[in-house]
Amino acid sequence: MRKVQFTETVLRDANQSLMATRLPYADYAKILPVMDKAGYYSVECWGGATFDSCLRYLKEDPWERLRNIRKNMPNTRLQMLLRGQNLLGYKHYHDDVVEKFVELSIRNGIDIIRIFDALNDFRNLGTALDATKKYATARTVASGCISYTQSPVHTVDKYVEMCKELVKMGFDTLCLKDMAGTMSPYEAEHLIKGIKDAVGDVPVILHTHCTTGMAYMTLTKAIESGVDVIDTATSCFSNGTSQAATETMFYALQQYGIETDLNEKVINQVNDFFKPVKQKYIDSGLINPKSMATDSQALVYKVPGGMLSNMIANLKDMNAMDRFDEALVEIPAVRKDLGYPPLVTPLSQMVGNQAVTNVLVGERYKNISNEVKNYFRGEYGIAPAPVDKALEEKILGEGGKPVDCRIEDSKRTGEDFRKAKEALGDLAETEEDVMSYICFPAQAEQFLKDRKAEREKRVTYTIVEA
Repeated sequence: MRKVQFTETVLRDANQSLMATRLPYADYAKILPVMDKAGYYSVECWGGATFDSCLRYLKEDPWERLRNIRKNMPNTRLQMLLRGQNLLGYKHYHDDVVEKFVELSIRNGIDIIRIFDALNDFRNLGTALDATKKYATARTVASGCISYTQSPVHTVDKYVEMCKELVKMGFDTLCLKDMAGTMSPYEAEHLIKGIKDAVGDVPVILHTHCTTGMAYMTLTKAIESGVDVIDTATSCFSNGTSQAATETMFYALQQYGIETDLNEKVINQVNDFFKPVKQKYIDSGLINPKSMATDSQALVYKVPGGMLSNMIANLKDMNAMDRFDEALVEIPAVRKDLGYPPLVTPLSQMVGNQAVTNVLVGERYKNISNEVKNYFRGEYGIAPAPVDKALEEKILGEGGKPVDCRIEDSKRTGEDFRKAKEALGDLAETEEDVMSYICFPAQAEQFLKDRKAEREKRVTYTIVEA
């Protein structure tokens, strides 16, 4: 019997797409033991923007969150999204930092590491892949991920060759990450068939979004074409800029006679639990109606769900929501100027923020972010297509050329950790604290200071009470 398995995304990408990753652990802790019985292929619960959001907005230790999920879901493979040499931040890190991050992720409970590079520059995947293999347990899976997009330089043949390269590198599974939900059923059919013919028995996974309204059709065609795993979200956190609904796809596959390993009663329990959680954030305004809607214009703008929800949040903070449509129109123009990069973190934020800046300032590239400047210098990798020459000259100077993205002293054994430990002093209690600081210095330092102050406060209170 044919089998298609499910990765549940509500703990990561679904809430990242709908509510900018603002879902605290306390809101879903009680349902974790139930989710552990659902029969998912995996539960995506970490990585992406969760790490930053925990420290910056939720005042949670992301490592403690992962350990708590692991404790309450011992039988389910936990999955994270890792940006290769970028880890979870917005710059390239030295190889020893990348290796240590992967080691700590596996040690704290991660089973599947889905590794991608925003530019599909696979040189930026090697260190994370090697570390995953080095510290692997019996349940560890290294999943090679391609950032899917459409442009004059992105073709089926190109994607098939990319998949063959990932298999050659040693990845256990392959994932097509359609972050903007722009993959059509026609494209899915030709891509999946081409990839399956090229890589044989290597499992192929499709990750897409409902932003444009095509996800259900695209997933169905991908299943007909041989895909092995699909990413879905429990139905109350599905659709809009999120993924297709878990229960809906389960129901459809049942009628086709396709095995899923899912327990229908349990997945319905999961959805019932999250209904009031979602309603709370609709009532508070954290979930914006725009994030829950279908927008076929995303087929033009190529804007992924997380990018859209973040752009909405930023414009609201600046009292500039009236400029939303202008900023949306500016995005594909900026993307073209940058050589058609896939709009996935960190490139999605870079392109989105630059588009908003261009619109609000009233002059294109009058103000250019440091991240975009670094992109033109070559620090993120090789652009898929030629960049705008005038903009390149403005940033690099006449005759300026980008550098190779790989850090020359990439090993840098221990130096980053030594400096981080010195900077933190007694605030750092574990290797995980140091790693948090390396990835997000300001946010981690403030979190650790607050943690220390809270503990001292509790000790003082206890002494006074005694």
